[in-house]
Amino acid sequence: MAVGVFDLFSIGIGPSSSHTVGPMRAAAVFAGELKDSGALERVASLRVDLYGSLAATGRGHGTMTAVLLGLEGFHPEQILPEEVEERLASIAETGTLNLGGAVDPESGVALPYGEADMILHPLTVLPRHTNGMKFSVSDADGEVLHEATFFSVGGGFIVREGEEDAAQKELEESKKELPLPFRTAAELMGRCSSKGLGISEIMFINERASRSEEDIREGLLHIYSVMVACVETSLKREGVLPGGLKVRRRAPDWHERLLKETKDQDPDYRDPKYWQEWVNLIALAVNEENASGGRVVTAPTNGAAGIIPAVLYYALHFAPGMDKATQQDRDDVVVKFLLAAGAVGVLYKEQASISGAEVGCQGEVGSASSMAAAGLAEVMGGSPGQVENAAEIAMEHNLGLTCDPIGGLVQIPCIERNAIAAAKAINAAKMALWGDGTHRVSLDEVIVTMRETGKDMSSKYKETAMGGLAVNVVEC
Repeated sequence: MAVGVFDLFSIGIGPSSSHTVGPMRAAAVFAGELKDSGALERVASLRVDLYGSLAATGRGHGTMTAVLLGLEGFHPEQILPEEVEERLASIAETGTLNLGGAVDPESGVALPYGEADMILHPLTVLPRHTNGMKFSVSDADGEVLHEATFFSVGGGFIVREGEEDAAQKELEESKKELPLPFRTAAELMGRCSSKGLGISEIMFINERASRSEEDIREGLLHIYSVMVACVETSLKREGVLPGGLKVRRRAPDWHERLLKETKDQDPDYRDPKYWQEWVNLIALAVNEENASGGRVVTAPTNGAAGIIPAVLYYALHFAPGMDKATQQDRDDVVVKFLLAAGAVGVLYKEQASISGAEVGCQGEVGSASSMAAAGLAEVMGGSPGQVENAAEIAMEHNLGLTCDPIGGLVQIPCIERNAIAAAKAINAAKMALWGDGTHRVSLDEVIVTMRETGKDMSSKYKETAMGGLAVNVVEC
């Protein structure tokens, strides 16, 4: 199917869309195929091979545990953090995996599992993508019953080996069914010009090809509610983040301090002079929750999940006129923001990549900053040209951003980087809105530049923990 706003904004668990959500989704697909084929009851042994970046940083990114949960049949958009803890504790205690038994434990197969059943190949990169994984199961006689290789290509998207061309053909065919298809920013601007519509309106019309207007609106508001819940959960947690780096959670303390600054005001009042502190807080809160393996919205990835919620928070609390907005007005802003941001996300997904393991963090944080800038410019009344300009400015100043997480954990520099990128997005939108929409560098040119920069970037700086801060900062 054509990439839509609900593909770019999907609900999952942390800490990584490409290393946690994607592998869980692939493993769940594999387990589902086993059940459908009738071969599940004959399975006696399992082997999982992880390649490239999945193997290099998989432990810090929760890849191994995500694969186990997926093999049990859990899907990232459905599983809750408490279920994650419960199932992982059970697997560790019993040494048994309930293959395909997520929905109905009685229908699964109890399979002995040990770490030796998952083999890591950090220096082996499969041709399609650095995030490769292979699943294989055999019967008691050692005969292979089923095997499949998948690639996690960023943002939770997965592709099966051997079906890349078919998937691309299906994508192109499905786009023909859209009323106003676009692949480039130039095409999107052309649609806006010919129809006299804004970017969010173009995206809304395309979404209506597969959903009702009511479903689109309810779905986007639900996505936003998960973002809000993620922040609220994070603000109740204290202490240090898991993983060994002993990174202290800052969001709860920052929140308490900000509330003290406005203690004599209405609880919902947000002092404009502290707008950046609030934006920083939201970004940090989301990414601290993500680093804890909590429930987040890929926006468009987990590693960049805090940027769009933080900029949307700015739009709802600090944009002109929002102090007098009704709930209906605020809901309209949310829907319009996410549609415009989603339209820009489509451009990155189709022309380049949103995978840090493929193009570095410019593909994750850079894309999210660009999407957020577009969403903010849209809801602040920007013309299509100004919205495109905002998206271009934000990415232009994230070009070359490397992905070098210390210890393979989505903590340093990822958490602070979201806050910095959110501020960039807001500034980009403001700069674009002070212009008339004309600009020297187009969004398409910047997207192509990001893609080419990613190709030229050393693999050390693409989510392998082999370069940058990952090797120059002592972990403990």
